[in-house]
Amino acid sequence: MQTPIPLIRDVVMIGGGHTHALVARMFGMKPMAGARLTLINPAPTAPYSGMLPGYIAGHYARMDLEIDLVRLARFAGARLVLGQVTGIDRVAQRVQVAGQADIAYDIASVNVGITTEAPTIPGFTENALGAKPLARYTAEWDRFLSDATAGRRTPDVVVIGGGVAGVELSLAMMHHLKANGVTGARVTILERADTPLSGIGKGARKALLHHIQRLGVVLKTGAEVTHIARDQVHLADGTSVPKSFCVGSTTARPHDWLQDTGLTNDRGFIDVGETLQTLSDPLIYAAGDCADLTHAPRPKAGVYAVREAPVLFHNLRAELTGGQRKAFKPQKTFLKLIQTGGKGAIADKAGLRLDGPLLWKWKNHIDLKFMRQFEEYPEMPAPPLPRDVAQGVREEMGDVPLCGGCGAKVAPADLQTVLQTLPATVRKDVLSGPGDDAAVLACGDGEQVLTTDHLRAFVSDHYRMARITAIHAMGDIWAMGAKPQAALASIILPRMGAKLQAETLREIMQAATETFGAAGAEVVGGHSSQGAELTIGFSVTGLAGERTISNSGAQAGDVLILTKPIGTGTILAAEMRLLAQGGWVEAAYRMMEHPLDTAAGILTPVAHAMTDVTGFGLAGHLDVMLKGSDVGATLNLTDIPLLEGVATLADQGVRSTIWAANRAAVQMQADMTTAPEILLFDPQTAGGLLAAVPAAKAQMILEKLQDAGEPAAIIGEVTEGSGIMLA
Repeated sequence: MQTPIPLIRDVVMIGGGHTHALVARMFGMKPMAGARLTLINPAPTAPYSGMLPGYIAGHYARMDLEIDLVRLARFAGARLVLGQVTGIDRVAQRVQVAGQADIAYDIASVNVGITTEAPTIPGFTENALGAKPLARYTAEWDRFLSDATAGRRTPDVVVIGGGVAGVELSLAMMHHLKANGVTGARVTILERADTPLSGIGKGARKALLHHIQRLGVVLKTGAEVTHIARDQVHLADGTSVPKSFCVGSTTARPHDWLQDTGLTNDRGFIDVGETLQTLSDPLIYAAGDCADLTHAPRPKAGVYAVREAPVLFHNLRAELTGGQRKAFKPQKTFLKLIQTGGKGAIADKAGLRLDGPLLWKWKNHIDLKFMRQFEEYPEMPAPPLPRDVAQGVREEMGDVPLCGGCGAKVAPADLQTVLQTLPATVRKDVLSGPGDDAAVLACGDGEQVLTTDHLRAFVSDHYRMARITAIHAMGDIWAMGAKPQAALASIILPRMGAKLQAETLREIMQAATETFGAAGAEVVGGHSSQGAELTIGFSVTGLAGERTISNSGAQAGDVLILTKPIGTGTILAAEMRLLAQGGWVEAAYRMMEHPLDTAAGILTPVAHAMTDVTGFGLAGHLDVMLKGSDVGATLNLTDIPLLEGVATLADQGVRSTIWAANRAAVQMQADMTTAPEILLFDPQTAGGLLAAVPAAKAQMILEKLQDAGEPAAIIGEVTEGSGIMLA
């Protein structure tokens, strides 16, 4: 049998800019055995700046210009860490991430773009925003456009900076305001210099000035901004310009945290040589607008970031293999295609004036072609099976990957068969046997609860996976009405070198210590081993209060409250198959990271029965609750909260690998034609609490949960009889 190739070296890419997005795709097409690729970015998507003016003008939807980093990372086989980088410790060779464990690297690369925020202008931070980073600008523009169209805000826009970018965005905003029928729309460009658009040729400048006049955009030159107030922009000459929305498009500047790395020049950009290695540290590369090409100085432009990608990809692989690096030789000039608000554009090259819709079509073709690289990934074939395999192997493996998390559990019917073979408890201090969420043990004058859980990794971010697993494991403790006390870790690592092994364990244990600590528990030790893939588990003890709550005890007339939306199994199954949007996946992760302590504290004093909804799905766990109490239930399908995007995926036929077994384990009538019906059997990881509470107190308890920030809902009621009915 072939031994798995161990992971030996870490390549960490900081930022999901154009260069890194292309490099990650190249790694997906041509993986490097023994290397672990990590991509760190604040958000699950990265906007493509080339399509920004078209989006602002209303020609594209938001998702049209977003590179989905979750799908890209899955294709590339890369770890994706969603967080804001705050620094680089070059001595320890670790990247510092806010709210996260530090990420170790052997080789690092920086591609974080630039910002156009101008905090030196008084009032800018409070009353304006930069055109870059793009995420905040696009979100605030959408909000302003909606308010201005509805008449909730005056349609006064001010753009600080009369360069190409500022003019292009001004034309786009004015076009969209007029297209939406906003009366009285006014866009004013404030340019400090006496001559606007000084960085382009005469022909292009003349064409843009024509379009400024055509759309009625106001251009003020020699306008120095002294202060930005809530509804006015004040100028040095004593005048002011009314504003409801203000955006800065002035000289690009680097992100502040870069200056503390020791990699930057006096302007704050990272100096790199012809191989794109930083001049200060050969183990760190940089590309895109955050870097200055010392061997061939060029203006900040996306075309250079795109063309750096093949060179960076080659040189990172050369670092890993000991090969020869290549030099990046940027072109001296390039054709600029500048949008003019509507579906038109001008070309800037050699002083010519080229203007019209054909240029827009050309630019649109170029942009869509670029984005298709991140929408249509080639299917990478799985390793073939041996020629001779036992009967049933192909059927068992199926045509979809095995899910992670609770989607990888043993089928409920098989588990129940095994549990029935266990002997009855005989010790007087063991107060409950198999079947409840946790064992209840007599402990002095009180009671202690004990549970264990582990998960096959589904998140490539080790810190986040450990955090979700810890919250998942404590779910049984909270469901029993107890408070977590102590935890033992059980970790299986894939084969890797000693350094990577230590760094991976450090990330996992830091997350465990912080997560259990926040819940009032301590990690007291554990066990680790090596295996085929990452698996994280915890055995947890908890101390009960005045009483422990069983998953039986529900009474006819009780109201059923669910504290989290469902759908994690479907989201995770879709993510593995490149079918889920990154935003949906990130929202699901955040819901899994949400602890149950607050909800448990509110429900414990009043609940007749309670359980946490995990691997057997909402229907499966409710079924266990009802059978233990000899009652039935009616669920109101329309009231069951669902995670964002999960209904779409369920309608497309996406199912977790344990879904069919969960469905078979519950006897109930369901047509399986709607998403809520389908998702009743979806396995949940770190799911919510399901509680049966007295009807008279249900509304008060629900309001208390929601006031505490819990996404809880009343989803049905407990009835006489047996079984689950749908309404």
